Amino acid sequence: MSPACGIDFGTSNSSAGFVQAGEPVLVKVEGDSTSIPSAIFYPAFGEGVCFGGRAIDSYVEGENGRLFRAIKSILGSSLINETTVAGGKRTKFTAILGSFLGHIKKTTEEQAGAPIEQVVLGRPVFFVDGDAEADRIAQDQLMQVARAEGFKHIEFQYEPIAAALDYEHGVKGEEIALIADIGGGTSDFSIVRVSAERRKLADRKQDILAYAGVHVGGTDLDYKLSLKQVMPHFGYQTRQRKRPELDLPNGYFHELALWHRIAFLYTQKVEAELKHLRAIAEEPERIERFLRVVHERAGHRVAGETEKAKILLSDKAGATIDLASIVEGLSIETSQALFEETIRAECAKIAACVEDCIKNAGLRADAIDAVFLTGGSTSTPAVERACLLHTPRAKIVRGNKFASVGMGLTIDSGLKFAQSRG
Repeated sequence: MSPACGIDFGTSNSSAGFVQAGEPVLVKVEGDSTSIPSAIFYPAFGEGVCFGGRAIDSYVEGENGRLFRAIKSILGSSLINETTVAGGKRTKFTAILGSFLGHIKKTTEEQAGAPIEQVVLGRPVFFVDGDAEADRIAQDQLMQVARAEGFKHIEFQYEPIAAALDYEHGVKGEEIALIADIGGGTSDFSIVRVSAERRKLADRKQDILAYAGVHVGGTDLDYKLSLKQVMPHFGYQTRQRKRPELDLPNGYFHELALWHRIAFLYTQKVEAELKHLRAIAEEPERIERFLRVVHERAGHRVAGETEKAKILLSDKAGATIDLASIVEGLSIETSQALFEETIRAECAKIAACVEDCIKNAGLRADAIDAVFLTGGSTSTPAVERACLLHTPRAKIVRGNKFASVGMGLTIDSGLKFAQSRG
């Protein structure tokens, strides 16, 4: 019988595990790490596709090719049916998603020592906010990608519920826990009754008191910081020379600030349109910088330096967005205070989602015993404060930022597939 497997295919980072002798085991998905950046690099001529940190390094070190990050964000959008150039040929985005999922599957099989056909895949509470049909389509798309990679038995679990199963592993008494999973693409919450006895049960429906989610994650924080402080240096909000009451069209600047949209800038059509913008811009040198980024395929380097500064601001009052290797002399100073002001609306959405989740559970705020924080974006102090705003007496437990969901999905796979075999 194929081992049971759980995979957290995240927007920014991914993890996986399998059940061995009844116990969940996390996979070392990259070196000795149990998490891997959700990144793929296609060399220009198709040989030597690589994944994770190695993919990012290949791109940053200047190897000729294409980097894809935050590709999970494409699920549920019209982009999923489009193609792009990867490895010297036009490739469907479903194939790009599949290549990453296939890499995780192969790595898991190597460590499990057996083919894997059974998987529990994590999913956000909402792939798409406010659109149930688009959300269903997104899950179906992910299922089709998984089937194409050789998975035959596929189940789904909400990511915050999976994180709850991981948290419960260390619980001795009974608690009402709020699980906050703030990933690269979404913020997901569940309120779950947990205990040492309950974790033995396969059916936990009665213990899931509520769940909620909002489409705010780490890539949104990168995007807001980039628009506020980086994109103006590349022409965002630059006025038109002959019509100074008007800004230049802003669509391209938004694409450069979004991880999953950057690859769409690398076309001759876009370069031609940017040259037109340069001709009508009041400050053409800013558009010239943008042109250089597109011509040199350096968009992910701009996004990467912005992300690095965001991470530094988790525990520092100030940071530098260093773009001097891309544009000579361009370094942008930022601060934690400015960043927190920039993401105020996103944090307010997170806090409101927590409040709704507690209300949906039929609980008072002081009924929450513990808040379990997982996902890379919980490192941002303003985001953590938003998660805790409506839980005044809860203890705070910080889980594995990048692998708690993967561990919980693995635990769930053991329960689900043991039940199906029985």
